[in-house]
Amino acid sequence: MATKGIEKNIVKYLNNQASFNELDDLDLWVNKTENEQEFLNYVKINYAIDCTLKKTDNNKIKNLIANLMKEEKRLYKKRRLLNYVKYAAVFVGVIISVYFFKNGVFNLKEQDASKTTIVNSDKVLPGTDKATLTLEDGSVIALKKGNSYQNKNATSNGKNITYKSKSNPTPKVAYNYLTVPRGGQFHVVLADGTKVWLNSESQLKYPVTFAKGVDREVELVYGEAYFDVSPSTKHNGTKFKVFNQSQEIEVLGTEFNIKAYKDETNIYTTLVEGKVWVHSEWGNRTLKPSQQTNLNILDKTVAINTVNVLNEIAWKDGLFRFYRMRLDEIMKVLSRWYDLEVQFANLELKKAGFNGTIGRDQNIEEILKIIKSFGVIKNYELKDKTLILN
Repeated sequence: MATKGIEKNIVKYLNNQASFNELDDLDLWVNKTENEQEFLNYVKINYAIDCTLKKTDNNKIKNLIANLMKEEKRLYKKRRLLNYVKYAAVFVGVIISVYFFKNGVFNLKEQDASKTTIVNSDKVLPGTDKATLTLEDGSVIALKKGNSYQNKNATSNGKNITYKSKSNPTPKVAYNYLTVPRGGQFHVVLADGTKVWLNSESQLKYPVTFAKGVDREVELVYGEAYFDVSPSTKHNGTKFKVFNQSQEIEVLGTEFNIKAYKDETNIYTTLVEGKVWVHSEWGNRTLKPSQQTNLNILDKTVAINTVNVLNEIAWKDGLFRFYRMRLDEIMKVLSRWYDLEVQFANLELKKAGFNGTIGRDQNIEEILKIIKSFGVIKNYELKDKTLILN
């Protein structure tokens, strides 16, 4: 039987709160063969989830987890849980824990499935690779999985678009727009080699080529984007700047995430590696890795918080990672990815929350069944693209 210390470390790991030493202890314990089934039983009993997987899902799930664990190793070199992948795979596609912010833990009672209504759910599908490209002459090109496109400046295979590596000798440049709709995602490699991942409902404005000797500048018009910036040392020392709404981010070569949706009053900038300067009319901040600025447009304030980076960037690797998020916040994320309208028939449900990891390729019905099985919601109705929770 697991010791109290190991049980504590398991809980902390599932909730993304384990320290380096606790992860090391858990790594040593879980890699002993006799502890494998005990670990799975502990999770199944204490978190009320089904730890079985379909064989056809194993490789897909393991790949998702492998990407996440690879990111963890790169960010936290002291974490040695690579062999933990085969155990961690049981968490993908399920909600790990549930709680009410206001009223504490509640009973997990099986709900009456007969009250569930599903109509035309085949119209609600997980997001996929798609975007529209607006060229400098105003032409609009539809980019989507399975379709290829090429012009004199760029090539797309339907999943991403890559611009040719060349420099414009004059300051005058032409701009393209890449717009990702609800239910979409896309990846672009800019002419300087900078990689940008765009989440659902996002738009990026960028130059087709960068002027020689001039700072490289792009604009996240709205939405969410992850930047892996080509270092200034490869571009004669030119800085890379990202503009969006009320702030400007200046970098020399780094990785960071910006979340700035049109329907939200907060802009979040999270630093993964390197160093960035965040400038706004309400103050300037310098970020260190694992720090996040929260710019509140209404209050006109800027705060810095230390965050779990993996929770913020998991979307890039095909995962949702929810930690202490209210149900209304979670539904906002899901509504963008599944292109849904979500309505709360019972407003109190907005206060319910989850901790856990879930694959972005899950069917929306599976997610709803999991939420219902925990007793968070009594019923749900899914008609075409409208979801009603009560």
